[in-house]
Amino acid sequence: MAMDVLSSRILLNPKDPEVTTAFYRDTLGLAIYREFPGGTVFFLGGGFLEIVGRGEKGRTSDVALWLQVRDLAATVAELRQKGVVLDREPRREPWGLDEAWLSDPDGTRIVLVEVPSDHPLRVDVRTP
Repeated sequence: MAMDVLSSRILLNPKDPEVTTAFYRDTLGLAIYREFPGGTVFFLGGGFLEIVGRGEKGRTSDVALWLQVRDLAATVAELRQKGVVLDREPRREPWGLDEAWLSDPDGTRIVLVEVPSDHPLRVDVRTP
C-alpha cells in the first residue's frame, strides 16, 4: 500500500519569525495562503511554505528551497532593486538549468531556477 499524500508543506522555524515572514512576503513577494496565530503559510507553486514557531539552530547547508521562476533575469533584477544580494550569480548549470542562489534571513539557501525552453523538463521527449 502506497502512502496517499493529500497535501504538503515545507516548515521553517526561523530565529526571528517576523523578519523571515517579511522577507518571504515583502522581498520575495510570495502570496499568502493563510495566516494564524504564530504562523504564516505562503503559496509555493504546487506546495506551501509555512513560517511557524521559533528555531534555535540557524543556518544549515543541508536544506534549500528550489523555486522555479518564469524569467530568472527579471526576477533577479527585481530582487536587486529591493536590496537583495545574491550568494551566486545566475548561470547555466551542467544539467542545463539556469540558476541563481540567495539566502533568507536565517541563511536558508534559495535556488531560483529557470528551465530553458529546450531543456528536457519542457520538451516532450516521447517518440511519436
